[in-house]
Amino acid sequence: MKKFETDSIRIQTEKSQFREHSTPIYLTSSFAFDNAEHGRALFAEEVEGKTYSRLANPTTDEFTAKMIMLENGEDGYAFSSGMAAIFASIAALLKSGDHILSSRAIFGSSYQIFTALLPKWGISTTFIDKEDEWEKNITDNTKMIFIETPSNPGLELIDLEFLSNLSKKRNLILNVDNTFATPILQQPIKFGADLVSHSTTKFIDGQGRTLGGVVVGKKTLMEEVRLFAKQTGPTISPFNSWVLTKSLETLGLRMEKHCSNALALAEKLEKNIHLEKVKYPFLKSDANYKLAKKQMNLGGGIVSIEVKGGLERANKFVDSIKLATLTANLGDTRTIVTHPASTTHSKLTEEERQQVGITQGLIRISVGLESIEDIIYDIEQALENSK
Repeated sequence: MKKFETDSIRIQTEKSQFREHSTPIYLTSSFAFDNAEHGRALFAEEVEGKTYSRLANPTTDEFTAKMIMLENGEDGYAFSSGMAAIFASIAALLKSGDHILSSRAIFGSSYQIFTALLPKWGISTTFIDKEDEWEKNITDNTKMIFIETPSNPGLELIDLEFLSNLSKKRNLILNVDNTFATPILQQPIKFGADLVSHSTTKFIDGQGRTLGGVVVGKKTLMEEVRLFAKQTGPTISPFNSWVLTKSLETLGLRMEKHCSNALALAEKLEKNIHLEKVKYPFLKSDANYKLAKKQMNLGGGIVSIEVKGGLERANKFVDSIKLATLTANLGDTRTIVTHPASTTHSKLTEEERQQVGITQGLIRISVGLESIEDIIYDIEQALENSK
């Protein structure tokens, strides 16, 4: 049986008459019919084939097939962005009057979907902070559990096995945002998740070049997601699919280096006198260490730190960075420093940020592939110069 590292390289679209070694980009908006009857049969789904790239494209098919394989899913669909994927995984399956249980510690835009958009269509959400709160908050109209683990940016973990058992017991859809871990480090479907979503803009791409997203999961659920996406049109471009399918060929190697660099940085910073705390799932001192070892292969490429001195000190630290890039993205080959309270989670109120541990002193570090000595030096000098 082939390993996923092999399949992520070897799954390819069927070669054309030119016998290309690397899959070409099918930059076409539509596909021709042999005759009138062929066109009718294609749209009636009586024969296999492509009609329009919003509906299906060979390059996108290759990328999606790899993600389905990596996540152990039955079906999948690729989207123009991670947020398009997350929204579709919810909107395609719920209706007015339905209720969602969500972990409170989620990405800022996901939180906005639950609090600002879904209520317009009569879909409500209850946010959960502790494990013993999940079942007691299930109501007759609860249809979905949505979680992000590890969370952005606080790196909180949620027990996938526990929630899988609960969702099956209460006939709920378990929907997991697996962006931070990638399928290399964590495969929620193996623990019983029904749907898994990714912002492929992050580690899947790995070089900050594209926007993209994907949802993978049970075929019966993906049929609804696919119908929603085909009609509403948040489809990924063939070019971005091509970039991402090539990126998957190196994902395993990249994640190993991201993780080893991140662990080394976290261990180095753990006793730094300028920090209130350091968060990283594979630190033995982390509250979620045992759970991380249970459901993750490695600790991931993100380290969160909280500097002493709040916002003023955080701003000085950010302004003292020399090597790392200051941007809101993550998962890049280059180390990135972000201040979530003023950027990615700025739309949350101060009270909402405090509820998920996003203080004014919190800094998210997406640890890149540079020399770990250079990364450590940059972070340490910025801490020293921000006194």
